[in-house]
Parts: sequence; structure tokens; C-alpha cells
Amino acid sequence: MLPVALTIAGSDPAGGAGIQADLKTFHQFGVYGEAVVTLITVQNTLWAGRVEVLDPELVFEQIRAVLDDMPPAAVKTGALGSADVVRAVARALQGCPAPLVLDPVHTSKQGAPLATEAALGAIESELLPMAALITPNVPEAEVLTGLSIRAPEDMHKAARRLRDMGARDVLIKGGHLLGEPMDVLLAGDAFYEFPAARIQTLHTHGTGCAYSAAITAGLAGGLSVHDAVAQAKPYIDEAIRTAPGLGHGHGPVNHYAKVR
Repeated sequence: MLPVALTIAGSDPAGGAGIQADLKTFHQFGVYGEAVVTLITVQNTLWAGRVEVLDPELVFEQIRAVLDDMPPAAVKTGALGSADVVRAVARALQGCPAPLVLDPVHTSKQGAPLATEAALGAIESELLPMAALITPNVPEAEVLTGLSIRAPEDMHKAARRLRDMGARDVLIKGGHLLGEPMDVLLAGDAFYEFPAARIQTLHTHGTGCAYSAAITAGLAGGLSVHDAVAQAKPYIDEAIRTAPGLGHGHGPVNHYAKVR
């Protein structure tokens, strides 16, 4: 049967991030995508404005509807908006055997807040212990752990802290650090490093969404966490390198980049 993956995230009308990016990425990996909307944004590649968080019970009902009929082999979360929505997601996923990829999104590329401080606290207490993998970038890892991250050894320390906080495995994305970017994965008892060449481009909107969706697709297809990350990393690098140049600001990556 065709693998199924579920994204629980916000909507980007420009199609570069959120559920739109996730569904395109799932499709590129040969995975059937389901999508539960948590919030609606008004944004494009230049600016982000209104953010409308959906009713938590509506989010809960969406999740239960797909779990009851077409249960996914892997689940990912993105922007969740409010603490009540986070709790609704955690309640809906209770007992779901599919691995959860937690992408702790709190700010859009254009700077719009996509999670309140209370929501981040709820993510830590409700979803982090359920996560098979958490995929923060450096600023998100700093917020969650309270640590300052300036070098790869700091990423290792933050990954251990997130493991202590309840996550099973941890991937910290290093694109915000100076120099050549490197991602650090703590999987099982081992650290793995995924270096890459820095690509000089404005077109990185939705990078984290596509990356975590690619990992989720790999898990849905039966890969281990390490192998799912190892497959997703060259895909997202190629997606950035071959970005189509759409929009007048921070444009989207190429969701149809080749999967190796």
C-alpha cells in the first residue's frame, strides 16, 4: 500500500511553507499526504500579516477524522499557534502508534509569531515527550533549552538537553550559525553530523517545513530516524540550490528537487 503521512500545521497562501510545503514534499517522496490545518496566515514572500488560530476542538476533530479512517505511518507538526491547540493535538494523538516529528515552529520567515509563549510551554510539556524526533533550528533550540548555541559543541549540548526533556531523538539544524552550515542529529546513543556548503540565496522560505516533511516521509516509508535524515538532508540542500526564484522577497525552495 502507498505510505501515508499526516501534517498538522498552518496554512501559507503563497504555498512555500506550512501544509502546502509539506504536501508537495510528501508527494515528491512518493507518500500520500493528509493535512490538518491549525491556523491560517496572510503572507507572501515579502511580508506576513494576520494569523488566525483555529478552534482547538476543530483541530482535534480533524485529526481524529483521519486517524479513524486513514491512519498515517508517520505524523509531523508545524505551527500550532496556541497552548489550547497544542493540548488538542496531544489529546488527539494519544495512542497513535505512528512516530511523531515535532517541528517547533514559533516564527515565520517574515517574523510573524506562529506560537505564543504559552504554546511553547505546552509543546515542551505535552508534545516533546511524545516526539520520536524534534527538529528545531538554532533559535528554536535556544528558546526550548535556555542555552546559547554558537558552535557545534553547543548543538551537542542542546541536543542532550532536549533528550533529557523527553524527546527520543533530536535534530538541530545549524543554518543560523556562521560559516558552513552543519546539522547535528542525536539518534539513540550516537551523534551524527550532516555538513553542507552554504548556498547564498534569499529563497529559503519554508525550508524547515520541507526538511521535516521529507524526514516524516522517510519514516512513513519505514526508514530509521538516521536514514530518514540522511535521505532528507541532500533533498533540502538541492531544494534550496534549485529554488525557482518566485516572488519578490524570501521565495520558496524547490519542493520538486530530486530525491536521491
